[in-house]
Amino acid sequence: MPNHALSPSVMLATSMHAQPGVYAVLLGSGVSTGAGVPTGWGVVQDLVRRAAAAAAPGDSGSLQQAQEDPEAWWADHGEGDLGYASLLQTLAPTAAARQGLLARFFEPSNEDRDAGIKVPSRAHHAIAQLVKRGLVRVILTTNFDRLMEQALDAAGIAPQVITRPEAVNGMAPFAHAEATVIKLHGDYKDLGTRNTPEELDDYPDEWNTLLRQVFDEYGLIISGWSADWDTALVNALETSPNRRYPLYWDSRSSKSGTAQRVLGYRKGLVIRGAGADELFDDLVASVDALERLSQPPLTTAMAVARVKRYLPDPVHRIDLHDLVMNAANEVADHIAAQPLNGLDAAQAQGIYEGYREAVAPLIHMLTTGVWHDQDGIHDSLWIDVLQRLVDAGTTPISSAIRWLDHARLWPGLLAMTAMGVASVRRDREPLIIRLATEVRGRGRMGTADPTEAAQLMHPNRVLAADLVNNMPRWEGQRWLYPASHLLKADIRRFFEPFIPLDADYVEAFHGYEYRLGLIQEHSKGLGRYRALSGEYAHEDRWSHEGVPFAEVAFRQAGERSRDWPWPALLQTEDLDIVLTQHREVLAHYRDRF
Repeated sequence: MPNHALSPSVMLATSMHAQPGVYAVLLGSGVSTGAGVPTGWGVVQDLVRRAAAAAAPGDSGSLQQAQEDPEAWWADHGEGDLGYASLLQTLAPTAAARQGLLARFFEPSNEDRDAGIKVPSRAHHAIAQLVKRGLVRVILTTNFDRLMEQALDAAGIAPQVITRPEAVNGMAPFAHAEATVIKLHGDYKDLGTRNTPEELDDYPDEWNTLLRQVFDEYGLIISGWSADWDTALVNALETSPNRRYPLYWDSRSSKSGTAQRVLGYRKGLVIRGAGADELFDDLVASVDALERLSQPPLTTAMAVARVKRYLPDPVHRIDLHDLVMNAANEVADHIAAQPLNGLDAAQAQGIYEGYREAVAPLIHMLTTGVWHDQDGIHDSLWIDVLQRLVDAGTTPISSAIRWLDHARLWPGLLAMTAMGVASVRRDREPLIIRLATEVRGRGRMGTADPTEAAQLMHPNRVLAADLVNNMPRWEGQRWLYPASHLLKADIRRFFEPFIPLDADYVEAFHGYEYRLGLIQEHSKGLGRYRALSGEYAHEDRWSHEGVPFAEVAFRQAGERSRDWPWPALLQTEDLDIVLTQHREVLAHYRDRF
């Protein structure tokens, strides 16, 4: 065979992805025996042993002969040539009797299912996925079992199944069927099943005509078939007139002399070290990678539209998860690619703006999701996304400038804040608490003890005041609460579809800051970062009674809620005491300026 720079598996995946539907699959007994299902000849051998034991219970010589040479035993005790059909006709002459006799060989018991045998294997399920994606339309098999059909059914595909040559004339054309399964040796319940050397020496004309079409029009992926016994199938392969597409064969089943001859004649390629499970699993994974590479970037508008479509439909729960988590993974990749040394503070704005734009598509999806997920069905997903960003921002590193290490958490802080503001506006108090307390990460270049997100991503930690105030975007303007101001400014655009009025947005933002401050003040291990004192504590947001408007809105939200979670979180039965204490802390910060 030629020496290729690329492995045959890479060549096959690339070819399949570029030309969907031009490859057929040929499955031999190795695919089914790997799933715990015997071959047709294995069934014959076992039934002959059983017949010998039943015919002469005390004759050990007869049983030994049946085990060592079933054909000789049958010649002495049976009628006609030994074969699947003749044996079944003798032992079980009715359809019901045959079904009962064969059930133990092909149909799994509860114990079999628990052990994962006599059920579709990884290879069967992977092939079904290739069919579902339109990459494979024709499956040839020498196996009697129905594992391939079961895997296709599980993938939502109803194939046309051809088990007898006479059915060929009435079959739908390959191009008009979602999938076609051709069982060259028949079905296990069919007396027309072929398995003896004589039966496999020649095929009916209908089979030969169909095989010539397949081998002429399609490339071929062979797995689990040794070519040792199927003389007629080997002949069909070797006499096929054209070579439009390549032939690929897994190395485990292509070792026989006949297989090597076919490979040489067809200029076939061997996929090294691959059994059926590995071959088709790897093929699906490779095609997935090529698909992701070839897809145009999903625009933010399209992604948001998908979020809206997936949210209310349980059928799309996994699709929603994959859509949002893929966006989170892209942000994580951006974080991993950023410099950690060699930059000065003057370059900070560019770094933070790069993070902001990288996470922007994800935040659009998160705000849409939290806003419309009123029942909290998908809260675990929003928490998982934030955890992914925190993990990316706290991956252990060997060295970094402090502000660059902290900046890795800027995407996570933006995402948590956006979800928090949406939660305030939509009365989603439990989600605010879960995001702030359930998500955890390790600061100090990934070496510190695990810390809750409320403290780990304290804005004053992620955004140093002097760093923010010296960003060129402010043109010399200095802010009393620079981290709070930057957050409020940077996530405003994500709420334009939901909160058109600036005053309403500011109220929701301050409401979130107020709640986060309560969590921070009552969490352990505050360290140098105290409770958040954002702009809500200093601007003209205090009522004539000396109470911050954020506190007033918080109390009003509690009056609307049927299950107000804050007393339990703050471990108090008298929330007034806690809120009064927090007000005093805020007044202290306000009076300092």
